[in-house]
Amino acid sequence: MSIISREGIFQVLTAMNPWWATGIMPAELSKQFRRFVYYDSIKWLESEGLRRFVLLTGLRRVGKTTILYQMMDALLKRGVAPQKIVFISMDHPMLKLSGINEILECYHENMYAEQDAYYFFDEIQYAADWDLWFKVIYDRQPNTRAVATGSASPALLKGSRESGVGRWTDIAVPTLSFYEYCQLIEAGQDIALPEDFHPMDFVKLARHEQHSIIHRVSAVQNYFTRYLQFGGFPELAIDQPDPMVAHQIIRDDVVDRVLKRDLPALYNIRNTTELEKIFLYLCNVSSSIVSIEAIAKELTEVSRPTVENYIRYLESASLIYVSQPVGMAGRKVLKSRPKIYVADAAIRNAVLLDSALLTNAEAMGVVVETAVYKHVLMYYYKRVTHVGYFRGGSKNKEIDIVVDFPDSQKSLIEVKYREQAPIANDDAICDLASEAKAAFIITKRGDDYGVHNAPNGQLLARIPAYAFLYMLGHAEQNERK
Repeated sequence: MSIISREGIFQVLTAMNPWWATGIMPAELSKQFRRFVYYDSIKWLESEGLRRFVLLTGLRRVGKTTILYQMMDALLKRGVAPQKIVFISMDHPMLKLSGINEILECYHENMYAEQDAYYFFDEIQYAADWDLWFKVIYDRQPNTRAVATGSASPALLKGSRESGVGRWTDIAVPTLSFYEYCQLIEAGQDIALPEDFHPMDFVKLARHEQHSIIHRVSAVQNYFTRYLQFGGFPELAIDQPDPMVAHQIIRDDVVDRVLKRDLPALYNIRNTTELEKIFLYLCNVSSSIVSIEAIAKELTEVSRPTVENYIRYLESASLIYVSQPVGMAGRKVLKSRPKIYVADAAIRNAVLLDSALLTNAEAMGVVVETAVYKHVLMYYYKRVTHVGYFRGGSKNKEIDIVVDFPDSQKSLIEVKYREQAPIANDDAICDLASEAKAAFIITKRGDDYGVHNAPNGQLLARIPAYAFLYMLGHAEQNERK
């Protein structure tokens, strides 16, 4: 008797697609809250001009599957026939052992015979030769649309580079932004900021206007520390479990699955202990400039090439961000010494079991800089040359975050998350502000805001961290509108 049969496959598909019978998407699957990434994804799906398949990549538990259900819900509400929409979770044991062609043939034979269907694949990395099949579908079925998700983003990006040029678009799904977190838990619902307001506008406002903006946004200030602890993951944001339970969920479902299953399977890593040690090391130095030689020396049994490879694997798996140095006006910068950020502060906290975070000023500074970097990187995703840092000049001083725009302009950000956050006149951000289109000092206290006047006449905006991140999210939402 065959383990896998067409009847068995169709039975699984029928269970996965209840709208075939009811015509509607179950509310518990689609949920009401829409992430920013949803709007990017649906735009590509419904585009009547340029046709692209969509690949959503990112960590587990960030809401990728929910975005698929929400896109299908939008199609159903637009009047698309339920039978034209098929959801296929490649993580299911029977479907995992079947080929994409066999699954789709079963679907078309039993449910929808035409080729103008909408395919939604979840955890596509489990499908053998998925990229080749996507290429075939794209080329031979011109009326078909497809969206796929994958938690093992290296597998997706590898296939995308080889077969996906001109056929599909990669969209990164990060953990929740602070603005999204507040929207999800319905905090600050009465905050009314000008629709076209952007943090870059803050320095241009009169003092009373700055006060008005900060006063309005202060409604979400008390939610910021909770967000830093667990808020990046939608389920944890809503359920708010005990901190130890939340840490366990993140370690088991997010970190360990990547370190012990996804990456070893993709890159044939036999000694996962080395990979775990390197990631633990990076959690300890998050937001710091790292030396590959220093890591190899610290972990005596790990070679430099192994460290370099594993950092690249961790980055492509969305567990870390790698910030490279950016040159400023010909000044020499550190070569080949990246700054490493763990992808979400909650991951760092869970791995290090940092229960004293709220009373450790240094650790809080690291966590806030990590959050600021993630928000800036995701806001400017695919719109700038890159988001890095500067360290150099005669005094070898540093600017935490530098946004490098395609026209060579820069935005500078210095994170000073402490009770007293003075900026010296010879700090790099003051010295180089004249070369930037905007410069920000991110502070801690809610009353520490306004304008810092640099000696060269440049104006630097001082904005509390929670307010800066919320403003950035507000700007992103209205740009999508």
